[in-house]
Amino acid sequence: MYRHLLVATDGSDLAARAVTAALTLARHLGAKVTIVTATEPWSAMTGGEGFAFDFPLEEYEKAADSQAARLLAKVSDEAKTAGVSCEGLQVRDFPAEAILATANAKGCDLIVMASHGRRGMARLLLGSQAARVVTMSSIPVLICRA
Repeated sequence: MYRHLLVATDGSDLAARAVTAALTLARHLGAKVTIVTATEPWSAMTGGEGFAFDFPLEEYEKAADSQAARLLAKVSDEAKTAGVSCEGLQVRDFPAEAILATANAKGCDLIVMASHGRRGMARLLLGSQAARVVTMSSIPVLICRA
């Protein structure tokens, strides 16, 4: 059925539950897993041109790389314990775009990710990467909700 799962994580507790569910599914299917975590572009963090923010790009990238490495190592250990073949990737892009591009580049046949399932004003104000992925994906998406 599914041979290669892409699992998106941001390191949150909710995303960790989706990772665990995906690894369990992969183990049962005999599928391999690609874990992706996205580092948003520096411009998204600074609010654009002319925004006074005293945090250099190099420091941002160093901190983001360190956080991503810790997260991917943790997930890799969990995959190893579950007996699942796993590759971890950090992608520098907005989350939905990173997830979709990685799934396509790696030939994944299922995307697994978490969603808070917000509705109404909360969804409008906070946005939903999961909704963007579901809307734009050409492959099936499994959403794990809180």
